[in-house]
Formats: sequence, structure tokens, C-alpha cells
Amino acid sequence: MSASNSDGVASDEPSKLLVSSFHQISLASDPEAKLRLILASQSPRRTEILEMMGLGGRFTASPSPLDEEKLQIELSQQEISPSDYARTLAERKAHAYGAEALDIPNGVALIIGSDTIVDLDGRIMEKPTDEKVAHSMLSSLSGNWHQVHTGVAVYSVGASASSHEPQLMFSFTDTARVKFSSLTDTDIQAYIDTREPFDKAGSYGIQGIGGQLVERVEGDFFTVMGLPMHRLSRELTDVIKNLDL
Repeated sequence: MSASNSDGVASDEPSKLLVSSFHQISLASDPEAKLRLILASQSPRRTEILEMMGLGGRFTASPSPLDEEKLQIELSQQEISPSDYARTLAERKAHAYGAEALDIPNGVALIIGSDTIVDLDGRIMEKPTDEKVAHSMLSSLSGNWHQVHTGVAVYSVGASASSHEPQLMFSFTDTARVKFSSLTDTDIQAYIDTREPFDKAGSYGIQGIGGQLVERVEGDFFTVMGLPMHRLSRELTDVIKNLDL
């Protein structure tokens, strides 16, 4: 049985969160790095979340070479739930990056892939292709609850990895529920005019101007923003503890 201090906190349990494992993650600039983190994404929001986690300077970010549009078309023709859709995209993004990661001279690289979608009653909303689509999405979301699914996958690759092929370490989908305010057409058009909706799933960004559209969130705010901070912290910690570095 674990001993507890006066505050009821277990004092002899191993770390569960990444904040206790920073010392094991090499600086991105270290040529002798034993453990590298790579974010296979060009999303500034996911970069921001990793930096908020205290990982600034300890990861690099670059887009996955995956043909995402082709995969989206392929998945849209299958019987697949929105949750599995997001997780599959995350896995394929990270794997595609890992398959081309040939410049890991030593140690292990953990490659993080992620994808976020908006789900309104089973209808998947990706990024809008034009102003008309953005208006339609926002009108549909107005006054309603919807779900936001963020899929996350981490693959390992490198000289110290167990295989030359990218190895899936974990993948999951985290889901939050979001309630939109009842929007006027004037508000919708004004928000579209800010140009913020056009690189956002569901045509809004909760961390920006679009936060004004949201009445309530049930679940992890960072899932809606693009990367579930708490669960990623726990899952990465489990992986790092089991690596032979």
C-alpha cells in the first residue's frame, strides 16, 4: 500500500506525468540526443500546447508527408466512426513521418501525430474549403451541442528503437462536448470576415476569436484546441519510463 502525506498524496508512487520526465527528453539542438520528440504537424496550436507543457526547446515540428486529402477521401467511403476517423488520421500522419525519418543517428525519436475533427450528430466537419462552407458549418453548430474528437498517435523510430520500421507506441482519441451559443447571421459573417475559421476544423478556433461562440465545454479544453494535454502527458510518461535509453 502506498504511503500518503497529510494532504492525501501518495509519496512513494512513480511519476505519472511528463513534468517529472523532462530530464529524460533531450534538447532539440543536442546532436547526441538519446530521446527526441518530433511533432508531425504544422499546426501552431499544437506547437503552442507542447510549449505550454514545458517542452519548449525539447521538440521539433514539421508537417507529415502524408497525403491527408487522399486519406480523408478514402476514409469517407468507409463505415468508420468519427472517433476512429480522427485516430486513424493521427496514426497515418505519425507513421508517414516516421517512415521517412532517416536522419536519427542515435537514440530514439518519438513522433507525435494528431488530428482534430468536429462531429455534429455523426457528421464530420473538417476545415472549410470556402466562405460558403464555413457559413454553413457555423449555422449548423449555432445553438447546438457537438463533439470534438482529437486523435493522437505516437510512433518510435531511430537507431535505438526495437525495429527499423516505425513502431506504434500508443494511439487514442479524446473527446470533448461543446455547446455553441445561438448565433445571428451578422455574428457568423463577422467571424468569417476575421478569416480565422479557414484553417480550423468545424470553422472555429476556441483559443481565439471563436471562443466567443462557445457557451460551455465538457471535457479537456485542450482537446478542442488540438492536443489533449493531460492524457498525452500520461501516455508519453508511460512510454518514456519503458524505453531502454
